[in-house]
This record gives sequence, structure tokens and C-alpha cells, in this order.
Amino acid sequence: MKAYIEERAVEVANFIIRSNATVRETAKKFGISKSTVHKDVTERLVKINPKLAVEARMVLEMNKSERHIRGGLATKEKYLTLTAPKLISKLY
Repeated sequence: MKAYIEERAVEVANFIIRSNATVRETAKKFGISKSTVHKDVTERLVKINPKLAVEARMVLEMNKSERHIRGGLATKEKYLTLTAPKLISKLY
């Protein structure tokens, strides 16, 4: 494995752990695909630093278990912003 890939895998894992970031947030921050983030954490990092891999994996698992809640909140927010102007215009 090339050195820059190993360095990126460690940086990605540290970012995920430090900020409780999702795969999507991490991919955007580092300018790489979500698949690359996932592969860095689940496959490459295990060979480089197993302890760090476990910590990063725990954060990703937590995010995965909470994503349905975040999705529901995002949908709620979307429709609140769409309907709020209509309600205000009816009041005036």
C-alpha cells in the first residue's frame, strides 16, 4: 500500500473520531468518495492501526444507527420551511 493512502486512512479515522463525522461529511472534507472513506476505515486501517480502526468503526456504527432519526428531522425541517411562508401569508 502506498504511503499517502496509509496517511489518508489514519487522517480520515482521526477526523471521524474527533468530530463524530458521518461518511458523507468525511468524504466532503477530504475530497474523496464515500466508498473510499468506507474502504479506508473498514479495510485499510485494520492493517495499519487496528485500535484506531475499531474506534472509527464504532463512530460509524453509531452514525448508522442514528441515520433514520437524522433523516426524519431533515424531512420535518424541509416541510416546516416550505409551509411556514404559506401560513404567514394566510395570517396577513
